[in-house]
Amino acid sequence: MDVLGIDFGGTGIKAAPVNTLDGTLTQERFRIPTPNPATPDAVADVMRQLVEHFQWTGHVGCTIPSRVEHGLVRTAANIHEDWINTQVDNLFSGSTGCRVSVLNDADAAGLASMRFGAGRGLDGLVFFITVGTGIGSAMFYNQQLIPSTELGHLRLKGGSAEDYASNRIRKEKDLSWKKWAKRFQKYLDRVEFLFAPDTIIVGGGISRPAKVPEYWHFLSTKSDLIPAELENEAGIIGAAAAAAP
Repeated sequence: MDVLGIDFGGTGIKAAPVNTLDGTLTQERFRIPTPNPATPDAVADVMRQLVEHFQWTGHVGCTIPSRVEHGLVRTAANIHEDWINTQVDNLFSGSTGCRVSVLNDADAAGLASMRFGAGRGLDGLVFFITVGTGIGSAMFYNQQLIPSTELGHLRLKGGSAEDYASNRIRKEKDLSWKKWAKRFQKYLDRVEFLFAPDTIIVGGGISRPAKVPEYWHFLSTKSDLIPAELENEAGIIGAAAAAAP
């Protein structure tokens, strides 16, 4: 069946209907810029606009860049502080008139990868690591999601890992790909030391085919290390898959 997937990002909120059997978008993706400030009410209004654009009345799945437990937002490291303790599934259901399921954005992208992308058929312990403005993580054991990990906030070099090795930091400090990869390697070493995963899938903006050759040869892991495949559609697809009845 088709479910409307919505991906709440820092610069844009993107949506498209998704065939949850094969992970394909069934209509062209539609994007609205993320409001500034991105308060709960402002984002809820964008959700309404997206649903109206597609004239949608069915199930909706939505990502949010925070820890969310049973529809309740628990953290706001990368979003407006007003989100903390917001029952976001009820908020979005009220603004759209649809049944809305919500999950962490990295969990959604990881879920898409495990079902329809680079993680298809992978068993054992698999980490999906998204690298962009921050660092997000999703953990899977034998294809089952273990939700709400926050491995972007592991301590590294005296601070949060995402403030040392994210793609945002690469751009802000104008690091070469080689110098940035050295930082990201330290992060991967930390993850492997703590969890010893069988596979690490690297997603986010740096997983695009044009960027992978710039840094991949600088990385070395005991785990199988593979780039993600679904690029910017992963969050939409994973949100829809998680909301499918």
